[in-house]
Amino acid sequence: MKYRWKETTHRVAFVLVAFLTLASSAAAQTTISKIDQMSGWDQCTVCAGTNGAGSSASFSMTRGVSSPSMDGSATKFNLGGTNSYSNALWWKQLGAQSAAHHFVYDIYFYLKTPTSAQALEFDVNQSVGGHKYIFGTECSMKSTKTWRIWSASKSWFSTGVPCGVPSAYTWHHLTWEFQRTTDNKVKFVSVTYDGNKHYLNTVVDPKSSSTNELNVAFQMDGNKYQTDYSTWVDKISLRYW
Repeated sequence: MKYRWKETTHRVAFVLVAFLTLASSAAAQTTISKIDQMSGWDQCTVCAGTNGAGSSASFSMTRGVSSPSMDGSATKFNLGGTNSYSNALWWKQLGAQSAAHHFVYDIYFYLKTPTSAQALEFDVNQSVGGHKYIFGTECSMKSTKTWRIWSASKSWFSTGVPCGVPSAYTWHHLTWEFQRTTDNKVKFVSVTYDGNKHYLNTVVDPKSSSTNELNVAFQMDGNKYQTDYSTWVDKISLRYW
């Protein structure tokens, strides 16, 4: 009987340690929700082009849109102008958060005229310890028709994961998982798009940086004719630990 008692005691102890470890991990995580509803977003157009030297576009951002919306308060982004393939970039600073190594970026987006878009970009950027970790991603719906990711040494390249023109009048759900590795690399862990998850586990190089920051970003790319279009986004959240 004493052997069974010891075995049971060991099992209980193991379960308790595992539970405490999971509880500690969960407690250490931080989630910033409804980022789309926050004020203080930054924006630019020329800086959104290749190597920060794109052509200017007309653009705007409107918060508090009730319809279409997932939670009653979406944000509407507009892009237009006359310069072909012009872009606009919006980003929201969230503080340095230099201890964070893992990130989950979650967003819903909606378009009425998706064929007018060249690409949509969804990013997380962290600068810490002399490096800028650019978790840059885009749905390259016109050129490669795949999800592309960004590397400081290779620029944009395709993951091979499909991302064609999104369906119109539909809320699309996107989740990206990223990691800043212990050897100072940018790791794209996985992408989940409308319920379909793909593990990438692709590691690329960071850039040099003298700042400390953490932000989420969204970019709209114009097509050859710079056709005006809008994107509604909602329920943007970033979880990190």
